[in-house]
Amino acid sequence: MQEKMNTTLHPRIYVEETLALIKPDAIHKAEEIEDIILKSGFIILQKRKLQLSPAQCSDFYTDLYGSPSFPSLIPFMSSGPIMALTLARVNAIAHWKSIIGPVNSTKAKETHPECLRAKYGTSELKNALHGSESFHAAEREIKCIFPNSVIEPFPSREATEEYLSRYVNPTLLLGLTEFCKCKPRNPCIWLADWLINNDPNMPRICDAATVEEAE
Repeated sequence: MQEKMNTTLHPRIYVEETLALIKPDAIHKAEEIEDIILKSGFIILQKRKLQLSPAQCSDFYTDLYGSPSFPSLIPFMSSGPIMALTLARVNAIAHWKSIIGPVNSTKAKETHPECLRAKYGTSELKNALHGSESFHAAEREIKCIFPNSVIEPFPSREATEEYLSRYVNPTLLLGLTEFCKCKPRNPCIWLADWLINNDPNMPRICDAATVEEAE
């Protein structure tokens, strides 16, 4: 009952998760790649170094079964250790895909020279990194590598808009109204301080003199 009440009073903000793999050809650059991941605004929720068997690789890449790349992909992915990471941030799936770039590293060097596959990969097969294609793919892949994971449900557009309308916009509107009245010299700092001091989810501690005066 208490847990239900807490959920109602303090609704959770869901952050998207995705799976990242540092493949055998780039494992020696794992520390460097992790540093880039953190600087890109991701939180690393889980991490493990492992080596997949051919059977495990087949299960992981089940969606590619029957494709021309499948026969060469399985031996490559099981040829050495990999680093698996569960990454979290807003729009994690799309953001990670944009950072790693196109699947073919050779073409990526021409079209997206700044992406990670262009930097660390050497071909379409040996492209250094993996990223989940969608929320459902991320859910399946994370469970495959981290079986005990609990994947947060992805909120619908309606749920997101309702959360903003009910819990964010009213407070922000009050803050912006006060902002217009005060016209501070440092608007960003002023608004940040105002939001911290007027957070509706934080308890307000009354000044002792105020309490005495009220009594």
